[in-house]
Amino acid sequence: MPPEQASPTVRRLKLGQELRQLRERRGLTGARAAKELGWSPSKVSRIEAAKTKPSHDDVQAFAKLYKCDDQKLDELLGLVVDAYQRGWWEDYEGTLPGGYTRLLGLEAEATSQQNWEPQVVPGLLQTEDYAREVILASRGIVRITHSGVRSRVEARLDRQQRVLHRADPCILHIILDESALMRRFGEPSVMRAQMEHLIQLSVLPHVSVQVLPLESLHPVNTGAFIHLKFAAFDDVVYLEQLYNPRFVEDPEMVAGYETAFDHIRSEALDENESRVLIQRKAMMWGR
Repeated sequence: MPPEQASPTVRRLKLGQELRQLRERRGLTGARAAKELGWSPSKVSRIEAAKTKPSHDDVQAFAKLYKCDDQKLDELLGLVVDAYQRGWWEDYEGTLPGGYTRLLGLEAEATSQQNWEPQVVPGLLQTEDYAREVILASRGIVRITHSGVRSRVEARLDRQQRVLHRADPCILHIILDESALMRRFGEPSVMRAQMEHLIQLSVLPHVSVQVLPLESLHPVNTGAFIHLKFAAFDDVVYLEQLYNPRFVEDPEMVAGYETAFDHIRSEALDENESRVLIQRKAMMWGR
């Protein structure tokens, strides 16, 4: 993977996953490994869960305990180096929720995304004006300064460029509820521009946009989620919430979200029909 695309977030998770698998192959519990290394059990647990960045010495100690060969050690140390790189999203960390920055870190290396959004146009497809209005709308609940609003809008536009227009772009499949096209943020001109922008992005070869019409069955009662898939890492589902987003990594639960997405897709309009509906909404906002 090109260096500019490699994500320190994913590398940190990959390192933790590799260390956990090596421990399990040796038949060791986390507590036993910690005792052998002279560490606290929480240190081993936090490294494996990617909540703590291990040092080179830590990884060498793991490798010695797990009897890794030189090739495996080099692979692990390479992950350590990548895990300490700085991600582009860190420039915005002071104004973005912690869970959201983790999403950006995961997304940087995802090969595909499946996104269900029942309330608003997803961030990756928002215009600058629409994004600003969405962020401003939350200020009555979540405290955000004027500079914080500006920084969040900049981060959203930066994210779009890095995900939608990178050399090897992520395959993006988004399903919107029709109500998301009808809920006003800003002046009608903002909404019309947003609808037109949606149509323009929907014809990109790596972007698919479908709409679940109001008259269709609503097959799954769930809020917004993003299912991220990777080339060499387990799938992760991101659940957006008011304060602290949640990440689902349990394979069975992740599979459940994939099934849910498939059910929603089965009731949604196809891509061409969806563009026609979005164009109708654009004309509605242009009155």
